[in-house]
Amino acid sequence: MSIEQTAIRTTYFSILGNIALALIKGLAGFFGNSYALIADAIESTTDIFSSVLVLLGFKYAERPADKNHPYGHGKIEPIITFLVVAFLVVSATIIVYESIDNILTPHKVPKPWTLFVLGAIILWKEISYRVVIKKSIETNSTSLKAEAWHHRSDAITSIMAFIGISIAVIFGKGYETADDWAALLAAGFILYNSYLILRPALGEIMDEQRYDSLLEEIRITSLQVPGVTGTEKCFIRKAGMKFHVDLHALVDGTITVTEGHDIAHNLTDYLCEKIPVLGHVHIHIEPNDATHQDYF
Repeated sequence: MSIEQTAIRTTYFSILGNIALALIKGLAGFFGNSYALIADAIESTTDIFSSVLVLLGFKYAERPADKNHPYGHGKIEPIITFLVVAFLVVSATIIVYESIDNILTPHKVPKPWTLFVLGAIILWKEISYRVVIKKSIETNSTSLKAEAWHHRSDAITSIMAFIGISIAVIFGKGYETADDWAALLAAGFILYNSYLILRPALGEIMDEQRYDSLLEEIRITSLQVPGVTGTEKCFIRKAGMKFHVDLHALVDGTITVTEGHDIAHNLTDYLCEKIPVLGHVHIHIEPNDATHQDYF
């Protein structure tokens, strides 16, 4: 299975899970007098739409390179991540508004059985986070990472709701708004996670050099190709789930142009074979003399 197919299947997993949880949370919150659970259901509803956006992004990114997009369509991924972050911010804003409104409006203490519902939800969302974050690492997908943090933020919201409802149930009258304060605190966690998701996506779309371990792997692997005596400049940019590389390779300055050309092709093929996450690899040949150093 390709990394694109893996990402798409993982997104379907998120969509189905979020649909089920939105229904469960909404019903439990309504019948259990828990506004924190209702706020939680609102977030899960926005998660459904953001997951659909991620899915559409993956479908678009799967398109092969063409005349207008010689590097493929992978740059759609950080753009989708921006939209996912926007959904997170909107859901946090809704939760803040609803929580403040409920704090100012007297209401009943949540039903104790809602704690069992929340316990199951927390467990499921943490499992979902671990599944999706593992797949995001396997596929180098910033959108899947955002999706994983959606699950984690959902788990945090549910934990806050669990604490708030527990306080309201244990202490009774006068503590009815404890779950609303908990939902308010959870909104803060969601906004903080939004920044953590946004930052790498912004670096990706700006072609920021953030891939030191991959750069080192490229340099070491390049030296295994006959004729390559060192490496100079190496620039890496990410598009979707692939990394495009511009590498200056050092060779013996006395060889012919044809020999240098052959070494460049061999190096490109070898790098793509040994490091499957690479997309386009452009090799620039430099003569190895005293004016060059291995690491610029």
